[in-house]
Amino acid sequence: MKQPAYSTAREAAARVRAQLSERRIAEQQRGTQDLASLPDESSIETIIDCAFWAGLRHEERYPPRVSLAFLSPAETRLPLRFERPLALTPEAVTRLAPAVERPGIHLGVWREGEEFLIWGATRTLPGLCFVVEVVDPGLLVLKRSRARESGKFVNIAVLEGDQIKILNNQVLDLSNSPAVVNSLLGFDSPGSSPDFLSIVIQLSVSMRAHGRGGSVLIVPHGTESWRESILGPTPYSVRPPYSELVGLLQELQNESPPRQTQGALRRAIEAVAGLTAVDGAMVLTDRGEVLAFGAKIGQRDGCARVEHVIDTEPVEGAVARLVHPAQLGGTRHLSAAQFAQDQTNSVAMVASQDGRFTVFAWMAPKATVHAYRVEALLL
Repeated sequence: MKQPAYSTAREAAARVRAQLSERRIAEQQRGTQDLASLPDESSIETIIDCAFWAGLRHEERYPPRVSLAFLSPAETRLPLRFERPLALTPEAVTRLAPAVERPGIHLGVWREGEEFLIWGATRTLPGLCFVVEVVDPGLLVLKRSRARESGKFVNIAVLEGDQIKILNNQVLDLSNSPAVVNSLLGFDSPGSSPDFLSIVIQLSVSMRAHGRGGSVLIVPHGTESWRESILGPTPYSVRPPYSELVGLLQELQNESPPRQTQGALRRAIEAVAGLTAVDGAMVLTDRGEVLAFGAKIGQRDGCARVEHVIDTEPVEGAVARLVHPAQLGGTRHLSAAQFAQDQTNSVAMVASQDGRFTVFAWMAPKATVHAYRVEALLL
């Protein structure tokens, strides 16, 4: 029997198509080559609808976690192609999910006439490729690959049941937002070489995933002023600074980096993210050196107590609010807001146990701390 239509898919399809089209035009004007095929609204709606119903099914008691990418086999390198492509159905997606649930693997979906087919799987995507990821039952993330970094994505929308969050950077003042927020939104600096911002994004995803909550303070390298915002001696101060991330980044920026370096970097990021599970904050320089973890944040001498922050979320319909930082969470959020106010050249990031993720940074034009709630960007 045909599944009833997932009505949210139609609403999301039109908005996603508009964003993909707009971004494609911008990249073509910049001369970017090898961009993915642009799906029409019908294709986007069909893939979302199938992914939603697949996510509600179970294969041997396990809910499927799977990624569907819209591209032809000719648009990817080393595709794993089925001899006989499968019809795109929730049943087929659920059955295949265990084989492709690891990060970085996508089921390839293509349209032939009026028929949608799963032609196989791939690990490489062209720029601006449309992807639907089933995160949990009823929870989908709609995203696209970046124009020059096939392994990274920009989230376009989050669908949860009948709720839809369309990510929209227009609600943020990007001229004054921290670089890490710009990077999350897909406006990072051009070029395919990994940089510190890409490390921060992966670190943010990892610390959110461990589910224990945590805080990271990103401070300028070569400075010690951050210590003026730390209570007492730091129990887990690191001397000399732990610099594995810095070294791996430098290797990857060479013309011919060793093939194993990317895997080593991923493992190093996971290890560093694990430090944030310890009570207190981890201190990281803006080059990627670990200075301390388990640090207790306090009010800097001579500085005022933080009384309010500007709270925003980069989704359509969101309105900036002036709130007390305690309204955003507990002690972690309050102390992070205090740190951002006292250390105006630094950034504080907080992951909550319930999955929320907030970036605190000083906004000079308004002389206050800005709290960016960006968990929708990290799914």
